[in-house]
Amino acid sequence: MKREIELLVELQGFDSAIIRADAEINSIPERLAPLQSALAGALAGLSEARQRLESARKKRKDREKDLEDVNEKTAKLKARISEIKTNIEYQARLKEMEAKDKERLKTEDEILTLMEEVEALEASVKSAEKTMAEEQGKLDALKKTLDEDAAHATAELGELRKKRTAVAGQLPPDIYNFYMRLLESLKGLAVVEAKDEVCLGCNMNIMPQLFVEIRKNEEIIQCPQCNRILYYIPAHEKSPAL
Repeated sequence: MKREIELLVELQGFDSAIIRADAEINSIPERLAPLQSALAGALAGLSEARQRLESARKKRKDREKDLEDVNEKTAKLKARISEIKTNIEYQARLKEMEAKDKERLKTEDEILTLMEEVEALEASVKSAEKTMAEEQGKLDALKKTLDEDAAHATAELGELRKKRTAVAGQLPPDIYNFYMRLLESLKGLAVVEAKDEVCLGCNMNIMPQLFVEIRKNEEIIQCPQCNRILYYIPAHEKSPAL
């Protein structure tokens, strides 16, 4: 195989690996997004549950104060019953006390209902706190894993770029610049294998006469369909990983 083609194949291998490593690093925010969204939802749920609990506690406290007021007024009415001089006043006072008793019973029922609501909401808050903690744990664990992956990919990128620079420096500038234009225009894949009269870049057939020339690996030949540089690997040789 002509040295320039060998260098192009090797360069493409490094560029493909660099692209994969870059993609892995750049994908970290996207991979975190679902768990970040889940955590945000859990936090919102917890905030809502706490607000509802606080509101129910305030209502219960207010009704308990109302009950104290009713009991206080009832006690005053009872204390002053001895001051009543006529039967009409007495009957009126009894009706007033009866009304206060009804108000007291109603308030007590409301307090009981609010106590049950507070108890249910406290359980809801605990459940929401557990969910939030679980989602936070999942996010923290994934962040740790992705940080390790990013560190590994970053270290790998450094080595790949060093090796790439060494290979690129062996190519004539015009061929390297040509390769780079193809790499940019063809979304990171400028050099591909031709196998069984097929371009493995676009999977289109190659004319038999052209495939014969490609198999020689003596000159830079482009695919008529996708313009990628083609090379051939004899059956006894192992194909490089691109």
